[in-house]
Order: sequence, then C-alpha cells, then structure tokens
Amino acid sequence: MIGTYCSLYKLCKCCGQSKYYRQFPTRGNRKSSGSSRKNVCRKCERKKPAAPAPQAPPVPRRAKLLRQDRKGMIRMKGKSNNGRPWIQEIEWSLAVLLVEERAAVVVTPYMIRRLYSNDDFRSMIMTRDRHTCRYCGGYGDTIDHIVPKSKGGHTTPVNCVCSCYVCNQSKADQDATGFIEKQRSPV
Repeated sequence: MIGTYCSLYKLCKCCGQSKYYRQFPTRGNRKSSGSSRKNVCRKCERKKPAAPAPQAPPVPRRAKLLRQDRKGMIRMKGKSNNGRPWIQEIEWSLAVLLVEERAAVVVTPYMIRRLYSNDDFRSMIMTRDRHTCRYCGGYGDTIDHIVPKSKGGHTTPVNCVCSCYVCNQSKADQDATGFIEKQRSPV
C-alpha cells in the first residue's frame, strides 16, 4: 500500500502540496517515459510570476565601434514599408549620428541597421508625443523636424516631433526655437 501511494502522489515544488500524479503535466518529450512528469502541478504552472525577473542590460552598441571602409563609407541596411530588405552606403559621419540619436544600431564595424521603417517611425513618433502638437498643444497629425532637413537636420527620434498641420506649414524651414519665440512675441 505504501509503495502504491508513493507512485500515485507527488509533491509540488511550487506550492509544496501532495497531489495526485495526473495533476502534474507530462514532460512532453518522446524520449521520456510515459511516467515522467514535471515537478510543478498544473495549477502552479498556470500562475504568472508576480514580477518579471530582472534582465541583464543590453550590450551597448556604441558609435565608437564603427570603422570606415576605403571610401570612408558605412553600409546601412533596413526594411521598407512593405517588408523588403534594402542596403545602401552612407558616409561615416552620418552613420555615427544615426547611431548616437538612436535611429540605428551597429551590426558590425562596417554596417549599421536602421531600427524603423518609415511607417513604423511615423507611428512611433505620434505615439511617443500622444498626437499632441509640440508648438500649440492641439491635435498633431504631422511630423516636424526640430532642425529642418534643409539646414542639416536628420530624420531621427531626437530631431522629430509631432505637430499640427498649421504649425508645421507656418514653421516651414525655421529652427524650432526661433519659431516658438516668434509665436510668443506680439507682432
């Protein structure tokens, strides 16, 4: 009787209760025998942990790791809006800027990967700024460059903000600080 009891009941490692062996899920391997069962009962297995386990910080991919090829160029790869991969060569200084402003990550010393497609970038900026115009506080439906592209600004998360159509058109190619000062000062 005692031997049969021992094989029919098992102790759960999580809750510490003695339960019937069928309340423990099988290991699921083809190689394991049919009597091989997990150490945690089904009820405890379904419970979600109270707090996620702390994860190690990601390995930093710094711009210092980038090396130029003979032409002084770096390869950049990414995906278009329809999911097709693309590769192009860009200048080393632009690659460093994109990595520092978190628009790309270093894959190898000679290649970076752009993090966002155009559609993903747009939705990320809109979500980050909660569809609120940076300049007037109204509903924002366009993306504006703080430093305009015509004056050397790039399309990076640091340089782009959400703005309404009216503010974006009236700002045109002005710097953001100059535009805000003109808006506040009476004419």
